Amino acid sequence: MVPLQKRDQFDNLEKHTQWGIEFVEKYSKFVKERTEIEFSYAKQIRNLSRKYQPKKNSREEEENKYTFCRAFLTTLNELNDYAGQHEVIAENLTSQIICELSRYLQELKSERKSHFHDGRKAQQYIESSWKQLESCKRRFERECKEADRAQQHFEKMDADINVTKADVERARQQAQMKQQMATDSKGDYSSYLQKFNQEQNEHYYTIIPNIFQKLQDMEEKRIERIGVCMKTFADVDRQILPIVGKCLDGMTKAAESIEPKDDSKQVIESYKSGFEPPGDVDFEDYGQAMKRTVSDTSLTNSKEPKEKPVSKTKGKLWPFIKNKNKLMSLLTSPRQPPPAPPASPPPSPSAVPNDPQSPKQPKEPLSHRLNDFMITKPKMHCLRSLRRGLSLKLITLNSHVRNLIEGSGPEDFSHLPPEQRRKKLQGKIDDLNKDIQKEMDQRDALTKMKDVYVKNPQMGDPASVDPRLSEIGHTIEKLQAEVQKFEGWYTEVEERMPSKSDSHRKSGLYEAQNNSAVSSNSCAQDRESPDGSYTEEQNSETQLRAKPNLNPPTSSTPDFDDEFEDEETLPTIGTCKALYPFEGHNEGTISVAEGELLYVIEEDKGDGWTRVRRNEEEEGYVPTSYVDVFLETNAKDS
Repeated sequence: MVPLQKRDQFDNLEKHTQWGIEFVEKYSKFVKERTEIEFSYAKQIRNLSRKYQPKKNSREEEENKYTFCRAFLTTLNELNDYAGQHEVIAENLTSQIICELSRYLQELKSERKSHFHDGRKAQQYIESSWKQLESCKRRFERECKEADRAQQHFEKMDADINVTKADVERARQQAQMKQQMATDSKGDYSSYLQKFNQEQNEHYYTIIPNIFQKLQDMEEKRIERIGVCMKTFADVDRQILPIVGKCLDGMTKAAESIEPKDDSKQVIESYKSGFEPPGDVDFEDYGQAMKRTVSDTSLTNSKEPKEKPVSKTKGKLWPFIKNKNKLMSLLTSPRQPPPAPPASPPPSPSAVPNDPQSPKQPKEPLSHRLNDFMITKPKMHCLRSLRRGLSLKLITLNSHVRNLIEGSGPEDFSHLPPEQRRKKLQGKIDDLNKDIQKEMDQRDALTKMKDVYVKNPQMGDPASVDPRLSEIGHTIEKLQAEVQKFEGWYTEVEERMPSKSDSHRKSGLYEAQNNSAVSSNSCAQDRESPDGSYTEEQNSETQLRAKPNLNPPTSSTPDFDDEFEDEETLPTIGTCKALYPFEGHNEGTISVAEGELLYVIEEDKGDGWTRVRRNEEEEGYVPTSYVDVFLETNAKDS
């Protein structure tokens, strides 16, 4: 008989099922690494989205009004949701595959171990039965041989005449006993052989097939589970595709919502200043000499038949020069009030303010100023006025930029251009009104609560509400006072804003018969502020004088000379003698020594400064009260 261990395939099955378990573990490890990749990818996407999310500051909030910025923010949010879907993939792979395979692997190993234990037990039992059968067989064989030897010995003793009868009888009994033992062994062997054959048939036709069937079912179940996991692996990705598609659709809609024209309008609204552009530059006829008018009230008796009047610019000048650095050279006139003269020695009569001999105080009559506008060298006057006006506008612009950078500014937003100031004031008024409404709602709620307490004293003390009502009343009064203050500033800005008709005015010469336009323009010349700027109303001139800029410009760029390269050197209109020493630390001023003689090239315009020249290259401003001015005859007549 062929040995049992060589007739079955338990060893091969054991190896194959062990390889199947290792494959499940390998697939589980593969899914686990995919899960880690998904988590890492989602984390990186979230970090990327968080990195480019707008910060909580005014700059980012200002950018959110543009459609492309909002579209980018929407893209970041959708990208964050997109990362969330990859986290969903990782979580579903973990819960539906990794955890399930982990539990299944434990069950599979336990089941496999049980089946092979039963197989080995059955194999050991049949092998033990085989060994017992072999033992019975060998005993039967041995007993038969001994019975044969005992029979042969009896026959030999019976044939021998020399042997006693007693010895023969003992030999006969011994042979019979051995024969009986052989017969018993034969019966045992026969019965055990029959039993073994039954057990062997049961082993090979019932027990082992059942074990193999269980192993087969286990293997098929393992393969089926791997297939289900692979299908789930794909379904997990497929389940998030609709949401991912919505995220991508959101990004697409955000990109399609970008409106370049709306964004450009936002830029216009954000930086619209409200300043009027400067008027047309007057034509200066150098072919004919202009003469000073005789009458103090006439504006049209010039000898030139086609004298070009002053353009219709009123209010503020806008610095339209391309290079901002060139404007900086305009900041030569000091913006702060001149220092008071020393106590001793006493100033000369010509330098004392309000003295009749002083050409600066008081301000000249309107007619003199109008005549001064029409006198000889109008280009010099025009350029000086333009320089003073542009200087003030550039100071305002620089102050506006500086305040934007530093995030600070006056409470009335006076550092902003008119249009921007109007928007800021309107926004402030709206915020205050919202606060007032909120406080009024709280007051109404507390009033109702107090009424309830009055009707039902057991619910509370009505007097406990009075302190809070009084506090809210004071708060509302303060807020209303603030609203009135800002509304006053808003009304002031509205009055100064140019009308639409002014913004669309036609360029060209004034008509000769339109004397009122000429008079109005001349009055605008008379309302020139000490800084050289033009204002809408007389009270604006007063405000400018009441609030001088204490920070004179500190930067100057010589490139501005390119814009005025045709400007002639200012003529000398008189001389002056320094009464006191002046250091001249500020930009645009010049240092003088006591008793020094200088040339006057521009008299005091009412701001307390006189422009003087030492030589062809050195000129600047000195305090009017520090010098004794001697104007030439023609200058004094003006």
